Amino acid sequence: MELIKKYFPNLTKQQLDQFAALEELYRQWNAQINVISRQDIDSLYEKHILHSLGIAKVIQFVPGTEILDVGTGGGFPGIPLAILFPLADFHLVDSIGKKIKVVTEVSSALGLTNVRAEQARVEHLNTTYDFVVSRAVTRLQPFLGWVRYKILKAGNNKLRNGVLYLKGGDLAEELAEIRDKYQVYELSDYFDESFFETKKVIYIPK
Repeated sequence: MELIKKYFPNLTKQQLDQFAALEELYRQWNAQINVISRQDIDSLYEKHILHSLGIAKVIQFVPGTEILDVGTGGGFPGIPLAILFPLADFHLVDSIGKKIKVVTEVSSALGLTNVRAEQARVEHLNTTYDFVVSRAVTRLQPFLGWVRYKILKAGNNKLRNGVLYLKGGDLAEELAEIRDKYQVYELSDYFDESFFETKKVIYIPK
């Protein structure tokens, strides 16, 4: 929790309370439905929550922004971002129903009114959004194929509408596969912890 305060010092009391509640909620639900590896649950704030919030170092979503989180798993990056941006709307989808149950229960316990969770495959969604976010669900090329027509052209944020993709490692080969313009943000520029040395946000504008 101290990591969150360190990098996001201007949180409201409600946001601090919501971030503080995440550990107990995820420990409780992870004991029933495994959405986070056992070794990672002890590093929840660094490897899952702060990692998710890396997107917030790239963009500050304006009120009314519509965001789709594809392959959300246990709610990452969607739930931490929804806490940070209570006036933006988040649609969290995953094809696995038990993971969506965890997302629903956690967001309900936190009182998040800007989160909608749904068991669905992104290819079957008929809705459009300002931004699509995700955390390394697959290689970028097929992912962009899934979401290309889910993104609205018009937008009110400082960045043009598009994809914000969290991924780590050497991405040269993967980025060479895509024809889209992109920008790479190194999370090590924002966070000091060694975990973030190879972690990135890939931004692909619409």
